[in-house]
Amino acid sequence: MPSTLTESTDPYCLRPGEATELLNRHPWRRFVALGDSVVEGMCEPTPGYPDVQWVDRIAAELAAVRPELAYRNLGRRGLRAHQVRATQLAPALALAPDLALVVCGGNDAFHPAYDAGAVDAELTAMIAALREVGADVITVGMFDVSHSPAVPAHLRPGLGERMRRLSAHTAALAERLNTIHVHLTDHPLTADPTLYSTDGRHGSARSDAIATAETLRALSPHRRPR
Repeated sequence: MPSTLTESTDPYCLRPGEATELLNRHPWRRFVALGDSVVEGMCEPTPGYPDVQWVDRIAAELAAVRPELAYRNLGRRGLRAHQVRATQLAPALALAPDLALVVCGGNDAFHPAYDAGAVDAELTAMIAALREVGADVITVGMFDVSHSPAVPAHLRPGLGERMRRLSAHTAALAERLNTIHVHLTDHPLTADPTLYSTDGRHGSARSDAIATAETLRALSPHRRPR
């Protein structure tokens, strides 16, 4: 059943004025995003929620506080973790970012042959390189898309196990590499069907609105001027 909520009434979304309060006087001036379709933006429209994908919305909220913010979204659909690093890390570093978001591995985890160690190595290389140039890095444990009604029932257990393993490994990397981590996998709504698109791989505009709120709340403690 579709949600009857809108962003303004959804208790898991931002309250009016909350974004400005969370990001007040934030220090970031150059924001770059690396990743796959989750970063590029493939959310399915949902009545009552903005048709603006998650990462673009994060950039817009950052720019609302600092209009001079430079932003580039390098995300491209269909890429595995090693392809993200091979095609996006160098352009990202060339921008000299002070804030970067890295989200990938989901396409790897969709395959039964998912190699968690190999994905970890690619994420580590990207995060370490971005940290080396002075960027704060955002990492994400994604919503568990195995709960999507569009995923065939016989595929859900294996996909869910791999998505949760990816999330757990990413959280461990975040702890070790000192990233700003957004953990969505165990969100109270992760099993809610309204969070997922009809393609069985991506989210809805509601999930992007919730992810925006959780990301800004994770950024807030780090917004002290440099």
